[in-house]
Amino acid sequence: MRVDKPVSITCAIRRHILLMVSLLVFSGCASVVDMTRDLVRDLADIDVAGMTGGLLGGETIVMTEDQIAQLAAIPRARALWVNGIEESKATAFSPAVEGGTVYAAGMDGYLVRFDSATGKQAGSVDTKHKLSGGVGLGEGMLLLGTFKGEVLAYDSKDGKAFWTTQVSTEVLSPPQADGGVVLVRTGDGRIFCLEAETGKRKWIYQGATPSLTVRSFAGVLISRGTAFAGFAGGKLVAINLSNGSVGWEAAVSRPRGATELERITDITSVPVADEHQICAVAYQGRVACFEIASGNQIWGRDISSNAGLAMDDNYVYVSEAGGAVVAYDKRDGASIWKQELLNGLRLSPPLVQGATVVVGDSQGFVNLIRNDTGSIVARSATDEGAIITRPVALPDGFVVQTRKGGVYAFSL
Repeated sequence: MRVDKPVSITCAIRRHILLMVSLLVFSGCASVVDMTRDLVRDLADIDVAGMTGGLLGGETIVMTEDQIAQLAAIPRARALWVNGIEESKATAFSPAVEGGTVYAAGMDGYLVRFDSATGKQAGSVDTKHKLSGGVGLGEGMLLLGTFKGEVLAYDSKDGKAFWTTQVSTEVLSPPQADGGVVLVRTGDGRIFCLEAETGKRKWIYQGATPSLTVRSFAGVLISRGTAFAGFAGGKLVAINLSNGSVGWEAAVSRPRGATELERITDITSVPVADEHQICAVAYQGRVACFEIASGNQIWGRDISSNAGLAMDDNYVYVSEAGGAVVAYDKRDGASIWKQELLNGLRLSPPLVQGATVVVGDSQGFVNLIRNDTGSIVARSATDEGAIITRPVALPDGFVVQTRKGGVYAFSL
C-alpha cells in the first residue's frame, strides 16, 4: 500500500523552555553494566536527547516514506564490538581514546576503560560523584566534570585520583589539557584555567551571557598556545593560554529577529582549526572561517547548526540543525555538496577519517558519508539512544557513545 504523507518517527518534544530545568533530575547510582547483551530500546529517549542536545524546544522528527526506504537500502557498517555503561539522559558524554584504550564515563559516576581492539572491559573507577561532563584527556590525565562544579583528575595509566578542584557551576563538556594547564568550560559561560599538576586556578574568562541562551555541551579548542571558544551571541574568542588575555574576538553570527527566541545565535559546538584558519558555526546563524593569527574573516555562509562542524585538507563539513550535512570549500566557502537524506533527524558533530565523514543521529544510527560526493555509503543502528557527541577515531574505525550508555565501535 502506498502512503504519501510523512511518517512521524517520535512524539513531539514539548516546546516549554522550563523543561530544560527538569532534565537535571539525577538518576540513582548503578553498577557498570555489560552491554554485550541486547540493549533495551526506548524511542522516548530520542525526545530527551533532542531537548538536551542544544535546540530550544525542538520539533517532531518527521521523515517521508521515500526517505525511510532509501535509508533502509543503505548497506550496514561493520561493527567491531559493543559494550557500555550507565545511561545519561540529562547530559552528553564523549569517549576518549589513547593508545589501545577507550575511556567512557556516565552520570552514575563510573569511569570505565575498554580495550580498543576487542571492547573488553579492562578496569573501572567509581568516582562517587554525579558526573555531567567528560571524558577529557591530556597531560597524562583523565578529566571529568560534575553537576556541582567539581573538576576531577585521574591518572590515565592506573586510575589513581590526582586532584579535585571546585569551579563555579556544572561542567557539561570534557575538560581539555595541554601545555601544562587544564581548561574547563562551565554552564554559566566561564572558562577556568587550572594548573595541570595541582588543579590550582590560574585565570578565569567570563563570556557574554544573553538573557536567553541554548544549553549546550560546547567545550574549548586548544591550539598554538591559544584557547579558542565560541559563545552565546555568536562570538568566537581567542584567549592567551598563559594569562587569559584576549588575543582577538570575531563575530561568527549576529542576533537578528523580532523576539528573543529568534535572536538566539549561540555557538554551541567546538571550533575547528588547521595551521592557517579557524572555523565555527552558530545556531540560527552562520558558519565562518577566520585567520587563526588575526581573527580576520576569510568567508562566511548562512546556516544553522546546533551540532557542530569538522575540517580536513579541502573541506569544512557542517551538521545542520535540520538534519542535512553540508560540505564547503575551506578556501572560499563555495558549496561542494549537501546530503539531505537525514533531514528531520538531529545529528552529532561530524568526524572526518580519510575519505569518510561520520555522523551519528538522534535515532542512534551511525552514518558513513563519502567526503567527495556526499553519498551515504553505510549506516548502522546502535541501541536507539541518540548520539549527541562527535564520534571518536580508532586506528581502524571509530567509536560512539549513545545516550543510553552504549559504547559501539565500527570499522570504516
